[in-house]
Amino acid sequence: MEINAERWASMTLAQQMANIGSEVGRSAKWLSKNKPEMAEGAFIRAQELIYLTIKYSRKGTAGRNSLLRELCRARECYSGAFLSSDFSTLSYLDRYFSAFAAICRR
Repeated sequence: MEINAERWASMTLAQQMANIGSEVGRSAKWLSKNKPEMAEGAFIRAQELIYLTIKYSRKGTAGRNSLLRELCRARECYSGAFLSSDFSTLSYLDRYFSAFAAICRR
């Protein structure tokens, strides 16, 4: 799956974070079901989406540095949790990103 960077940049931050969360949730689900290929695919997609969000989000706006720190920290936590199969942290991250999906549904 190739992600259209221009389309990604046009989304709201909540939409971007909700999409990242979908992949985080999928990777945790497949990891828990011992389906490593599926889990890895979702992990890679989540990493790509985080990268695009870091690269294109809120350029030239106030609060960008805080956003970048938050995204980089989330990526670091997610990577560590996925690679060590830390289901507790993956569950926390799933809830964190799910809050953005709730915002999008409003």
